[in-house]
Amino acid sequence: KDDDIEEGDLPEHKRPAAPVDFSKLDPGKPESILKLTKKGKTLMMFVTVSGSPTEKETEEITSLWQGSLFNANYDVQRFIVGSDRAIFMLRDGSYAWEIKDFLVSQDRCADVTLEGQVYPGRGGGGKEKNQTKPGKGKKKGGDAKPRASKEGNRAGKTREDL
Repeated sequence: KDDDIEEGDLPEHKRPAAPVDFSKLDPGKPESILKLTKKGKTLMMFVTVSGSPTEKETEEITSLWQGSLFNANYDVQRFIVGSDRAIFMLRDGSYAWEIKDFLVSQDRCADVTLEGQVYPGRGGGGKEKNQTKPGKGKKKGGDAKPRASKEGNRAGKTREDL
């Protein structure tokens, strides 16, 4: 039944996966593995705008970011999903880490969530830093509020070897 459809016209989930050239992999950089495996696949990243913006402000700020990425020849679609959050959808996921690097360097970017990993942005204000060691940052007295689930998986500045 799919004989008359060319391979390039098939939906993404029915296309054969592109072969991964393992000779180009750098074992010291796990991101290089993800870049190669996401090549040609649609990928989405969440971006949070800092400073409690309205939905209109989020629309304007993310529109500027999308325009800058478009001028740099990155095909990015943008969807506003909250008063301070947007989804950036990429047709080719191998560019996601370059786009993430651009976004986290922006003044109004609080954080970028990519492949389950939360990367703090320049506009985060330092209040949402990664706390990986238990016991640090405990409040004195009072009830401890449960932390949001996304705070526990922030990317740290230092890399730990497993």
